Amino acid sequence: MPAPRLVLASASPRRQQLLAQLGLQFEVAPADLDESVHPGEAPRAYVERLARAKAAFTTRAHPGAVCLAADTSVVVDTEILGKPGDDAEGRAMLKRLSGREHLVMTGVAVAGPHAESLVVVTKVRFRALSLAEIVWYVATGEGRDKAGGYASQARAGAFIEAIDGSVSSVIGLPLAESLALLARAGVELPWAMQ
Repeated sequence: MPAPRLVLASASPRRQQLLAQLGLQFEVAPADLDESVHPGEAPRAYVERLARAKAAFTTRAHPGAVCLAADTSVVVDTEILGKPGDDAEGRAMLKRLSGREHLVMTGVAVAGPHAESLVVVTKVRFRALSLAEIVWYVATGEGRDKAGGYASQARAGAFIEAIDGSVSSVIGLPLAESLALLARAGVELPWAMQ
């Protein structure tokens, strides 16, 4: 029986790049869903619910495929910091992250013939940032479409003192855990194709 095809339920270029660099063959079919947080919903439950919903949504349009979805949130004091709506919100987010630790939670789900999900939690510590650094970074526009208003793999990497956990999860897709889910779902991984 042939391995199922893989569909990534995400428009994120970072997630696509992480999978592509491993040599995985996949289609891209973003899931357009309401990403609002439900009243009283805990951050961990939120990212897992969204990942599962995105994977299930995409599976309906791609029967027989294994659909991989993820959702990443930055969490400070149990509050989810989404994508900044404007530069003022971006500056406010970076001020909150400055000089302290926060959590990056990524929910990952597969759906199709096999359905499974998990959440990866990584601790990230920012050094203290000056107002000039915050204003400069927000003006670059790099963090506008990123949870928490920053991209760890780019300029904001200069702000990070320590990462405890999955580096790829902070970028948007925990690779070790995602590959384990894909293997259990029957996706042929690159090293199995040799």
